[in-house]
Amino acid sequence: MSVSCLKKKPISTDKAPKAIGPYSAAVSTDQMVFTSGQLGMDPASGALVKGGIQAQTRQALTNLKFVLEAGDTNLDNVVKVTVFLQDMGEFSLMNEVYAEFFKKDCPARSAVQVAALPKNAAVEIEAIAIISCKDADYDCHQEK
Repeated sequence: MSVSCLKKKPISTDKAPKAIGPYSAAVSTDQMVFTSGQLGMDPASGALVKGGIQAQTRQALTNLKFVLEAGDTNLDNVVKVTVFLQDMGEFSLMNEVYAEFFKKDCPARSAVQVAALPKNAAVEIEAIAIISCKDADYDCHQEK
């Protein structure tokens, strides 16, 4: 019987905000990427973008896109998303922007209202994605 061991690798990128605590922007295994929650923060300034829930959602998803790309995957390979909202009353506004990023073969998703988010953000978004063979920077058909 052949046993495959998965290796854990922290992911970071200069194209997304740095972690604001003792955690990684994402962690990958040989097959999947697990992201930390992304806020609607500008990577250069570290400040939340202005413009409310829609602007923050757009920036959070853009940050998520760059984190996933740093982990050898992309938004098309996302299998699960969790959206944390400060106000569930803004769900439809968030959803309009979310639909710009996930147009077909949408991932599973949960959306919950929370009491508060870091930096008093309106939204935080995390994802789990697969690393497909065509996106991997190695031959994923061979054991490493």
